[in-house]
Amino acid sequence: MAAAVKETVQRFTAETLKAASKQSKGCYVVPLRLRRAIKKYIRDQEDQHMKRKVLRLSESFNSIKDVNLQLAASTARELIEDPLKYVGSSKRWKIKSSYGDIGLKYRDDQTIAYVASRMPAVFSACHRVLTEVKRRLPGFSPTRVLDFGAGTGSAFWALREVWPNSLERVNIVEPSQSMQRAGLSLIKDLKNLPLIQSYGSIQSLSQNISKSERKHDLVIASYVLGEIPSLKDRITIVRQLWDLTQDVLVLMEPGTPHGSNIISQVRSHILWMEKRKTRKLAKASNQESKDLMTHKVGAHIVAPCPHDGACPLDNTGKYCHFVQRLQRTTSQLAYKQSNGVPLRGFEDEKFCYVVFRRGPRPSQSWPLDGMKFDTLKEQQHANKINRESLEIDSDDGFDSESEDTITIDDDNSKKMIKYESDINEPYASSENEEEPGDENESTRADLGGGWGRIVFSPIKRGKRVEMDVCRATNREGSEGSFGRVIVTKSNNPTMHHQARRSLWGDLWPF
Repeated sequence: MAAAVKETVQRFTAETLKAASKQSKGCYVVPLRLRRAIKKYIRDQEDQHMKRKVLRLSESFNSIKDVNLQLAASTARELIEDPLKYVGSSKRWKIKSSYGDIGLKYRDDQTIAYVASRMPAVFSACHRVLTEVKRRLPGFSPTRVLDFGAGTGSAFWALREVWPNSLERVNIVEPSQSMQRAGLSLIKDLKNLPLIQSYGSIQSLSQNISKSERKHDLVIASYVLGEIPSLKDRITIVRQLWDLTQDVLVLMEPGTPHGSNIISQVRSHILWMEKRKTRKLAKASNQESKDLMTHKVGAHIVAPCPHDGACPLDNTGKYCHFVQRLQRTTSQLAYKQSNGVPLRGFEDEKFCYVVFRRGPRPSQSWPLDGMKFDTLKEQQHANKINRESLEIDSDDGFDSESEDTITIDDDNSKKMIKYESDINEPYASSENEEEPGDENESTRADLGGGWGRIVFSPIKRGKRVEMDVCRATNREGSEGSFGRVIVTKSNNPTMHHQARRSLWGDLWPF
């Protein structure tokens, strides 16, 4: 244990803790090439009634939400509390209809409205989640990807931004032909594209590729599970997606109570399945089964959950969700309804998500192990001694330096980033731009149980910061709790400064 503590002390300082904890983004600006692609696509459609179509699309989403909320709660409890009941019905897990047949069928007018109004926000949320996956898994670089419910390609654009040089093959499952055509139209001017294959259903994908090619490094399903009214079909699809996952599975839904409930259900189900497999293999005595258990069986949560236990927010009246602010594009400003009130230059996209990875959770020492923080009085006393020891005669030609202070300009952080005219902007050649260099390894938050997640906005009251944090309660990360963490400047000015700069969605070290 002493060696682990020593290693942790070398890895983290007060400054690197801040860098590792930061996972949220400020006001995100949609990349120029995507804004241009959307604008060109809309212009090519020459539609005269776009505002009306955007409004109708919003009404369609609301109607799906109403249908889903009318489902009997007993069905959900039955499936989640007794998943084994359905395991024996193998046919039940081979859904015959594609999700588009039981959810929302996108017509051409709805597809155009979606590109104009919703695609930038969905892209921004996907980019936020995938960026954290890259930071938390520095060695992970997917080459084969499955995008289920790809729609117009929001997740694909985000994948290109986060891993621009690693993608080799992307399989797309999208039953709407209109959505497929729109997605292909939006990417037609991009260079160095990976091999892209489109399928209408998971069954079609499985039938048309060999068994050895069905496993994907990363599988993502964004904003699609909520369009499936049947809970049993939803769980069916998630099980199929997990079977197609070789390493990482990303599931995302809108940040509503219903979206959070969907994520919570599938989270519980996948963890239950893998724990059951682990228990079975643990009983086996041969070494081959034990090796399989170590390398291939089991699952842990990469994000947002810092543990693999039951969600502590269940049955509390609260729901786990996050928010990404984005600068509205010109198409959103032009076509979104505002009831006569001018639209703000930004919007907040609320989303829920969970990221699974195969295998057991890595065992890591906690980031604050072995670290000692001075109280405010101790820091002031140390600074006084340092000033006295550094006093020198003015003849030496040096001025004594005052203590460095860091001020936070909250007003600056809220200033909006204004777009220049898309027409006047030079074409961004970022297709060939080099990816920014990776942060130092010491600034990465590992997947051990020592990093909690800040859920909801921190409450900042003078020299006191209150944060609602979901955290692991043991070193293995097998159980978790949710509670309020209070940091005061007098007790720990270093961590208080970090708490003042923390945002909803950031990590918090323990």
